[in-house]
Amino acid sequence: MDKSQAKQKIASLTKQIKHHADLYYTKDKPVISDQEYDQFFRQLQKLEKEFPELSAEDSPSQRVGGKPLKLFKTITHKTPLLSLDNAMNFEELEAFDERVRKGLGLGEERVEYVAELKMDGLAISLLYKHGKFVQGATRGDGKNGEEITQNLKTIRSIPLTLAEPVDLEARGEAYLPLKDFAALNEERETAGEPRFANPRNAAAGSLRQLDPKITASRPLDIFIYFGLGPDMKKHSDVLDYLAQLGFKTNPNTEICSGLSEVKNFVEKWEEKRDKLPYEIDGIVVKVNSFPDQKKLGFTARAPRWAIAYKFAPRQAETIIEKIDLQVGRTGAITPVAKLSPVKVGGVTVKRATLHNEDEVKRKEIKIGDYVKIQRAGDVIPEVVSVIKAKRTGDEKEFQMPKHCPVCNSELYRPEGEAITRCINAACPAQVKERIRHFCTREAMDIEHVGPAVVDQLVEHKLVKDVADLYGLTTKELESLARFAEKSARNVIDSIQNSKDRPSDRLLYALGIRMVGRIVASLIAQHYDSLEDLFDIKAGELEKIHGIGDKVASSVERFFAQKENHKLIERLKKDGVRITDQKAKGPQPLKNKTFVFTGGLAMMARPEAEELVRSLGGHPSSSVSKQTDYLVAGTEPGTKYEKAKKLGVKIISEKEFDSLIKKA
Repeated sequence: MDKSQAKQKIASLTKQIKHHADLYYTKDKPVISDQEYDQFFRQLQKLEKEFPELSAEDSPSQRVGGKPLKLFKTITHKTPLLSLDNAMNFEELEAFDERVRKGLGLGEERVEYVAELKMDGLAISLLYKHGKFVQGATRGDGKNGEEITQNLKTIRSIPLTLAEPVDLEARGEAYLPLKDFAALNEERETAGEPRFANPRNAAAGSLRQLDPKITASRPLDIFIYFGLGPDMKKHSDVLDYLAQLGFKTNPNTEICSGLSEVKNFVEKWEEKRDKLPYEIDGIVVKVNSFPDQKKLGFTARAPRWAIAYKFAPRQAETIIEKIDLQVGRTGAITPVAKLSPVKVGGVTVKRATLHNEDEVKRKEIKIGDYVKIQRAGDVIPEVVSVIKAKRTGDEKEFQMPKHCPVCNSELYRPEGEAITRCINAACPAQVKERIRHFCTREAMDIEHVGPAVVDQLVEHKLVKDVADLYGLTTKELESLARFAEKSARNVIDSIQNSKDRPSDRLLYALGIRMVGRIVASLIAQHYDSLEDLFDIKAGELEKIHGIGDKVASSVERFFAQKENHKLIERLKKDGVRITDQKAKGPQPLKNKTFVFTGGLAMMARPEAEELVRSLGGHPSSSVSKQTDYLVAGTEPGTKYEKAKKLGVKIISEKEFDSLIKKA
């Protein structure tokens, strides 16, 4: 076959595959078998391999996933993806309708709404230029999200080319169908991997894979619910237009004339939700008319013309067979109920959090009790109440142990707090999370050692605490999966390069409870070496401006542990800097407190805060009467309004730069 023939064949195959993919993934009306579809697909891949110059950007072969990424880029949404206010019952829904009618000056006249199923997935944004899919991103915090274009290309119900060459931003909810979620968890369990807690977590985890091939292996789907077209007057018109362009929209959407029809829709789907092939956790209600939406406007965080009606949490009855203890990164001990397996909202629940010792006592929970459980927000299983009428007298009281169930160190519960903790930094249960924290950019900034690498190092027993990182060899790393000589060398080099970080970074990296970057910096300014803290007393630390009694007590307890002394001594022996010589130069910003808000153009925020510290000032994350300056960058947040209210001096980034230069 020559190039001209190949071009014609590729065009024909591409057209057929797109047509059948649309029928199967978007319209749920396949007309050929999976085997026939796969045959077309393999023919296309074979030809594109032989003639790579003929492979188009929107070829169906792009669905299998591209090259792995090193990290996700952060992008700013052109229009923020706002949250919705919630209605937890019909009274709150009625109040919403009343606000809408009042805002539109309608009196008792009915409002036309669109009612949509509220998908329990991951909100995403899709950007099209001239009808071509060019960028996809997560919702993130609503303003900034992560670019996941390559991963979204693997979702077959997302069109790579629209039916019209339009510029458009579409928004939707990516999700994992329930049957695929169950199959994925079975595969993970067989492979010895942890099961996903719910379909939403599975969808989010799948879309945030750095390797798009992993995303492609998971059958994600999507419903698109917004994407403004030309001259649209109603939201329902937009949904029709999106379907015409080739997007998959949810067929279970209705136009409702007034609140009574909305209520009927809610009641119908609250009853039928378990029959759906995907998870929903409520109903989204929107004013249909765009002019009316514009008139109603927005609050600071949500549109006034839409609301999310949340279904009541689903409950079930089961027995507490035993109570285990879970140890978190900061040593928090959480009692967890092991349950007789029970289905709650279509998910089999075997464990439920009991939060803390006080919660167990408050609810009078005993081992052997019949209890009512629910998935809070339809996600996290928790015990609601004990069914005391079913007690037999054989139930056993729960007693919080005095020693850690993993490392046997003595447990500690601070006065006035509900959480009991293990404060041994070398506790094996805390190792993974502590090492991950140690390697983060704000801590020791160890590039190439992310969560997946940490998992491998701990599971293969190459490290048991953060000090072990500095004894790793390339030979040990090359024995692990996905490690070649170059990647192993990159890890070792990044670990070695971290040895000379300032001591305040190390202090923060140790993961001491209540010790963030600012507190670590304040302490490091007063002590030359971490060894100076070995016998520190809380009263001495409280003399430092900005250190309160709880923080001081937490630091004292950490350094009272001999295991923590040994850890720091090992780090020192391996060449990690634990000492800083304090600058004797002028401190022109001494005792001045700075808060930063908004985007900075001249330097990154951590860099600006470090500059303030180096000149004797105190960077803070919150505005108070004690704040001397608020430095406002682009699009400042709520700190700006609070500073104005309190009379705090507000300066621009350029004014901050001038102030520093004068200092």
